[in-house]
Amino acid sequence: MKINKIKINSYGKIKNKEINLENHLNIIYGKNESGKSTIVNFINNILFGISKNKNGKEISDFDKYAPWDSTEYSGKIIYELENKNKYEIFREFNKKNPKIFDEKGNEISDEYNINKKNGSEFFYEQTNFNLNMYLSTAVSQQQEVKIGRENQYMMIQKISNLLGTGEDNVSYQKTIDKLNKIQLEKIGTGRSREKPINIIQKKLEENNKKIEELKNNKNIQFEIQEKINEIENKINKENIKNNLLKEIKNIYDKTEINEEKMKIKEKINEENNYKKIDLNKKINNKNLENNDIKNNNDLLEKNKKIKNKIYKKYNLILFILIILNIIGFIFIPEKINYLKYILFLPILIIIFIYLFKIININKKIKKIKNNINNNLENNQKEINELNNQYKLINENFEKINNEIEKEKNKNIFLFNSEKNNLIKKYSIKLNKEEINEIINYNNIEKNTILIENEIDNLKYELNKLEFKKDNIEKELENLSNLEEEQEILLQQLSELNEENESIELAKNLFEKAYEKMKNDISPEFTNKLSTIISKITNNKYNRLIFNDEQGLIVELDNGNYIPAERLSIGTIDQLYLSLRLAMLDEITKENMPIILDETFAYFDDERLKNILLFLDKEYYNKQIIIFTCTKREKLILEQNLINFKFIEL
Repeated sequence: MKINKIKINSYGKIKNKEINLENHLNIIYGKNESGKSTIVNFINNILFGISKNKNGKEISDFDKYAPWDSTEYSGKIIYELENKNKYEIFREFNKKNPKIFDEKGNEISDEYNINKKNGSEFFYEQTNFNLNMYLSTAVSQQQEVKIGRENQYMMIQKISNLLGTGEDNVSYQKTIDKLNKIQLEKIGTGRSREKPINIIQKKLEENNKKIEELKNNKNIQFEIQEKINEIENKINKENIKNNLLKEIKNIYDKTEINEEKMKIKEKINEENNYKKIDLNKKINNKNLENNDIKNNNDLLEKNKKIKNKIYKKYNLILFILIILNIIGFIFIPEKINYLKYILFLPILIIIFIYLFKIININKKIKKIKNNINNNLENNQKEINELNNQYKLINENFEKINNEIEKEKNKNIFLFNSEKNNLIKKYSIKLNKEEINEIINYNNIEKNTILIENEIDNLKYELNKLEFKKDNIEKELENLSNLEEEQEILLQQLSELNEENESIELAKNLFEKAYEKMKNDISPEFTNKLSTIISKITNNKYNRLIFNDEQGLIVELDNGNYIPAERLSIGTIDQLYLSLRLAMLDEITKENMPIILDETFAYFDDERLKNILLFLDKEYYNKQIIIFTCTKREKLILEQNLINFKFIEL
C-alpha cells in the first residue's frame, strides 16, 4: 500500500493542507507543535474513524481535533494497494461513516460492511488490518519511545510479549495469572471457601431443605383451591338461578301490572254494568210510571162515568121537575101563579148545581188529561235519555270488554314469549329441569330469599376457605421466594460455570496459541531479530533468544548470554522498532506504509545513520513516512546519496 496524497480541509489546527508523498522514503519536517502528530492522527482517523470516547484520556480525539473556528471538520486520503487499485477516502468527522470512491470517482461505500460500533470496515476488508494491529506495527509514535526511556524494563517486556504472544501489551504469564485470579475471585473452585460458586452451592442446599418442608403446604393449597373453585361454581350457579328468578319476577310483575290495568277496566265495566242495571231499573220505573199514568185514565173514565151519572141523574130530576112545572102550569090556578115560580125555582137550582158539577168534572177531566199527557211525555223523554245513556254505556262496556280480551291475549302471548326467551337464554347455563323448576315456582319471592340465603352461606364458606388459603399463601410466599431464589441461584451457578468454562477455554486457547507462537512464530522472529540486531549494532550482538524462564536474552561476542534489559536504551528501542516492522510481513500480504513519528528523537547520530540505512536497504519496497523536528535525517540521507522526498510544514 502507498499513500499518494493527504488532503486536510480542517482538522485540529491544520487547515487547507495538501501533502503528496513518494513511494519510498518521505521526510516530513516541522518544528515542535507544527502539527506532525496531528497529521499522523489524521491518517489514523481517516482510515479507522475518530472516537468520541475518552478511553482513559483527558479528552476524546473527536473533541481534541475539532476545529475551533470552523464548521468544516473533514479531509481526504488517496492510496494505492498492491493490486494497483486506487481509493479515495473522504470523511466528515461529524459523521460516523466515510465516503469511499474508486479511481474513476464512483462511490463504492455500500460495498463494505458497516459495524454498529466502529462504522465502515473498508480498511480491514482491504488489508486485514484493524486499528490495534495497525498501531502496534505500522505506526510508531514518540510516546512509545518515551515510555522505553522512562522504564527500560517495560520496553523489554513489550518485546518479550511480542515474541511470546504476538501482542506487545499481552504477557502470557501475566494473562494466565490474571485469568487464574479472576477464576478464583469471581468463581471459585471445589476446594475454595466463601467464593461465589461455594456460596451459591451452599445456599442451594439450604434452600432445597426448606422447599421440601414447604411443599406439603402447597398440596393443601391445591385442595383448598379446588374447594374454592367448587364453591365459586356453586355461587355462580345460584347467582344464575337468582337472576333467572328476578327476570321471571319481572315478567310476572309486568303481567300483574297489565292485569291491574285490566282490573281497572273490568272495574270500569263493572261500574258500567251497575249503571246499565240502574238505567234498566229507571227505565222500568219510568215504564211503570207510564203504566201508573195510564192507570189515571180509569180515573178519567170514572169521572166521565160520574159525569154521565150526573147527566142521567140530573136529566131525570130535570125531567121530573119539568114535568111537574108543566103540570103546575097546567093545573095551578093563576091566582097562585107564584107557585109556578116556586116550582120553577128548583129547576133553576138543579140546573145551577148541574152546571156547577158538570163544569167541575170537565175541569177535573181536562186536568187529568193534561197531567196524563204531560207525565207521559216527560216520562218518555226521560226514558229516551235513559235509553241513550244505556246505549252509550253499553257500547263503552262492549269496547272495554273487547280491550280486556285483547289485553288478556296479548299478555298471554308476551308472557309465553318472554318465558320462552328466558328458557332459551338460560338453557346454556342451566339444564332444562332446573329452568322449568324455577319458572314454575309458586312463590318467587320466597324462593328468591332461599337462593340468596344459600348464596350468603356459600360466600361465608368461601370467605373461610380464602382466609385459610391466604394464611397458607403467606407461608408459601416464602416457598415462591425460595423457588425464585433457587432459579436465580441456578442461573448464577450456570453463568459461573459458563464463565468458568469460558476462562478454561480462554486459558486453553491462549496456551495453545502461546505454544504455537513459541514453537512456530517466535523462532522465526528471534532469527529475524538476531539478523536485525547484528546489522544495526555492527555485529556487536549476533543472537537473540526468548524463553519462558529468562525471557529475552542476548548472546555476547564471547558466547555469554545476558538479559536484554542490560542493553542500552537506544539498542532496545531499535529492537522494539525492528520487531514491530518484522511483524508486518507476518500479519498481512499488503506492504503497509511505515509511519514513524519522532521515533528517532533519542537516537544518537551513529545509531540514526544505522537505522536509516537499514530501513532503506531492508524495506526498499515499502513506503516510509518519517515525521521529525530535526534535519538530521535529511542530512544523513543526502550524505549517503539516498533518494527521498522532503516536505516542510
